[in-house]
Amino acid sequence: MRIKRQPAQGGRLPLSYLFLAGLAAGILLMNFGKSILLDNTGLLDEYTLYQMKYMTVDRNALFIFVLKKRLGSALVLTVLSTTYLGLLICGGAVFWYGFAGGAFLAALLIRYGLKGLFLAAVSVFPQYLLYIPAAAALVLWCEQLNRRIYFERYAPPEMRRILPPSQLLKLVFLLGAVLAGCVLESFLNPSLLSALLNIF
Repeated sequence: MRIKRQPAQGGRLPLSYLFLAGLAAGILLMNFGKSILLDNTGLLDEYTLYQMKYMTVDRNALFIFVLKKRLGSALVLTVLSTTYLGLLICGGAVFWYGFAGGAFLAALLIRYGLKGLFLAAVSVFPQYLLYIPAAAALVLWCEQLNRRIYFERYAPPEMRRILPPSQLLKLVFLLGAVLAGCVLESFLNPSLLSALLNIF
């Protein structure tokens, strides 16, 4: 007798734990390796901030650069999530987000103390008000897409549609949020950061 295979359910990825693990790893690495990563590289040092304070920003060129970087990363994540290693890639992306954030915060705290927190906050404002929820929603969307492709192939026909219209619309909305964040990062954030550096 042939046994009909049931669709694998599986639990969701522990995204919050992966992010916290990455955050802790970034902080620990920056603290234990500060003699190499900070003292010997000049990362985020006073000279760098002084140069930023007086430089002129070509906002249009910055927008093109940021757009390629942010939107390109989102599209790459979306495409890679359709591969067999999609779940691993989604988890790795979340870990990297946490790691990068932890290392960035630790570097500024080590160099400037509590003032570094203000610099970190202004450096990511206001674009990260869009980037953070968009990135979180996109990872969840990619995880769901991967599960539809690889774990629901034996589901009923009505459940096999990999990209129903509502999900495709959600992807367009998320990419639009990333695009809006690129506009804020390119045209508004430089003015805020420059204002802070003048009194930093």
